[in-house]
Amino acid sequence: MRFRFIEDHREVFHVRVMCSVLEVSASGYYAWRQRPESTRSQANRMLLEDIRRVHAESRRRYGSPRVHAALQAEGQRVGRNRVARLMCRHGIQVRAKRRFRVTTDSKHAFPLAPNLLDRQFAASAPNKVWLADITSILSANSH
Repeated sequence: MRFRFIEDHREVFHVRVMCSVLEVSASGYYAWRQRPESTRSQANRMLLEDIRRVHAESRRRYGSPRVHAALQAEGQRVGRNRVARLMCRHGIQVRAKRRFRVTTDSKHAFPLAPNLLDRQFAASAPNKVWLADITSILSANSH
């Protein structure tokens, strides 16, 4: 993890300074750069691409259980916890549901407007009937 940080920031800071601050040897960092990527790391990288694809196809609605089920339906053998771990590590989250907001207060003491049209919406001439519908008005303290 420290070596990855150094690799990602070596354009900004000197490698030896970062190694000193992170308490790792510079030779260890350079040896890490030369080492080939592990088989597990390669598999995780490919799996992460599939996870991102399934998550995007669901319009970010699928969490790890559904992503796992979708991957299994595609024939991939992968564990549920591994999918959850990769999603968490890479910040892949479900788009939050919008909260239900009550917009109508039918139990008020205000007088009701008379129903002049009685669902007869056809007007006999222009500018005889004007309609409006206010679904909700956000007040200053409602958000």
